[in-house]
Amino acid sequence: MGIPIYGAQMNTLAALQEVAISYVNFQKMLEFSRHMIDLKKNSAYLQAIQADIPETADAMHDEASILMGFDFHLTDEGPKLIEINNNAGGLYIGDAGWMAQDKLSVWTDELETRILSMFPDSWQNIAIMDEDVTAQYMYPEMQAYAELLRQDARQVFVVSPDDIELRVDGLYVENQRLDAIYNRHTDFYLDTPELSHIRDALMVSQVKLNPHPRSYALLGHKARMVDWWRTGLLESCVSNEQVDMIRQLVPKIHLMREWDKDELWASRKKWVFKPSARHGGKGVVLGKAMSRKRFASLDLDDTVVQQLVPASVVSHKDVDYKFDVRLYMHGEHLIAMAGRLWRGQVTNFREEGSGWTKICVQDSL
Repeated sequence: MGIPIYGAQMNTLAALQEVAISYVNFQKMLEFSRHMIDLKKNSAYLQAIQADIPETADAMHDEASILMGFDFHLTDEGPKLIEINNNAGGLYIGDAGWMAQDKLSVWTDELETRILSMFPDSWQNIAIMDEDVTAQYMYPEMQAYAELLRQDARQVFVVSPDDIELRVDGLYVENQRLDAIYNRHTDFYLDTPELSHIRDALMVSQVKLNPHPRSYALLGHKARMVDWWRTGLLESCVSNEQVDMIRQLVPKIHLMREWDKDELWASRKKWVFKPSARHGGKGVVLGKAMSRKRFASLDLDDTVVQQLVPASVVSHKDVDYKFDVRLYMHGEHLIAMAGRLWRGQVTNFREEGSGWTKICVQDSL
């Protein structure tokens, strides 16, 4: 079912509209994603990272996060996790509608039905919220989610934070009290002044918010990937077999401040430098392309250093594109998959032919 959405930039559909991956790689990515969801419930893990968990993460303990994205590069050694995205986008492709999905045994219904299943029946008045929402690249996608929910008899507003009013009994948009907010904003901890009213309502249970701070704190923040490589932390929480599985799929990653800067500069071509609390390639620098001046300017406390794992390469009409895979999860349930094709050093869709593409799982690969 395609939903026509007008008035803003659309997501980009790649020229190559299907990429095949092996069933073995698919199963490894899905198994890993489910293990990480289970880790969120592990009491030993929660205790081990408690000092880094903010107050807002105490809200909504038992709620599965809507569309948590697990992004992978496929290598000769198997899939490698690049990022966990707390509010993953990319499923709506403008005039092409929702991203086409392969027919997999884990799915018994259509994508639109799976999307709606993430939104509880108690969510009747919903705000879809992002910063300066109409200016967002994904604004058409947010409109598409709104229209899909309206077809399910929900009342939905696509808004910026300042469109939401805090009253004594909760949050309102256009004099309608909100049951919940589908959060596309990237201030996941609700720390900025523009989200203080959302934070206040969440902390006294006047509104549901999803994706929520707890989900980001336990898995989405890149500091967690650093924790998974800290000697003894995972070993105190899960079996040795699970430790090996996690570290097999998660490239080595450390805080920049934990390294000798001269040694790190000398080996920079082996690493990717990322802000610990941003998504979507923002602020990401490949070591092999970094100047000494840029290296010196990096914030030691807010930069993680991740082992460089080159993206897969897919050829189409004699043009090579880099490629990665995103699994969209809701708790243990796989909602969707999509691939990204691009050219250049970091993920972007500036080059012709780049964009989102369907993933096809094949036994024979």
